[in-house]
Amino acid sequence: MNSTQVLYFTLQAYFNTGLFKHFEFIIVMSLYIFIVCANVLLIVVICLNRSLHEPMYIFLCSLFVNELYGSAGLFPSLLVQILSDIHTVSAPFCFLQTYCLYSYGGVEILSLAVMSYDRYLAICCPLQYNKRMTRNKIAYLIAASWLYPVLICLVMVCFTSSLQLCGNIIYKVYCVNYSVVKLACSEAHIVNMYGLITTLGTTLVALLLILYTYMKILKVCFSGSKQTRQKAVSTCTPQLASIINFCFGALFETLQNRFDMSSVPNMLRILLSLYFLTCQPLFNPVMYGLNLSKIRVICKSLISSQRC
Repeated sequence: MNSTQVLYFTLQAYFNTGLFKHFEFIIVMSLYIFIVCANVLLIVVICLNRSLHEPMYIFLCSLFVNELYGSAGLFPSLLVQILSDIHTVSAPFCFLQTYCLYSYGGVEILSLAVMSYDRYLAICCPLQYNKRMTRNKIAYLIAASWLYPVLICLVMVCFTSSLQLCGNIIYKVYCVNYSVVKLACSEAHIVNMYGLITTLGTTLVALLLILYTYMKILKVCFSGSKQTRQKAVSTCTPQLASIINFCFGALFETLQNRFDMSSVPNMLRILLSLYFLTCQPLFNPVMYGLNLSKIRVICKSLISSQRC
């Protein structure tokens, strides 16, 4: 059996919740509406206010766009599956969802790395910041953080879609590349190695850059003035929280895909698997919106003007 004969995949992790499925649908729909509204609001606020046309907020805008992209790859399918009695997806849709979710994760970690580099320049090299963080450099960093994951994930999905498959059951609530690879009729060493190397390579490079920049920032904070420490705390706290949140979800998802997690209750595995893809889009607009004073003030003024 080859991949062209596999017309659909069955998502086996879903189970019948009876009448509660409508309640689940309402909760998931509410989360999706909140994610879309919160991220769109912050994108509009950043785009329309000249005072926010600074590198940090431009990188944030790119991050919020990615949250919308990743959410669009998960939530519509999730909502349909919750109401459906037959949890199947077509093969082309499964590969498309895999591509969207993996490229979302790649853009996310690289965007956080770019933002940490921006904070490093702003705090450690304030006098050279405007000279070193030019418009061309901003455009290059954003383009690189998007194009690299898009290209490597495209190659990965092309490899996977060409495999000969001997089954069509995926033990997840959404399509995952490794789950499809495990259905291959023969050992897919090249696909496995490519996925592992690109995932670990991208993640490790990004995390090393983040670690280096924050070590430098902490060094400046401990030796600098009180004002410098306050600036570092106010601008770096939401990003550090976002990095920790993303790494926790990504770590569990990687462990779940690569190792036997049958000892973990099924419901807990589903929730933690969804955590990786839902918490960042929920967490980031709230964290940045509440902690960055410029965004908070403008959002408050917009809401108060609409009430009037």
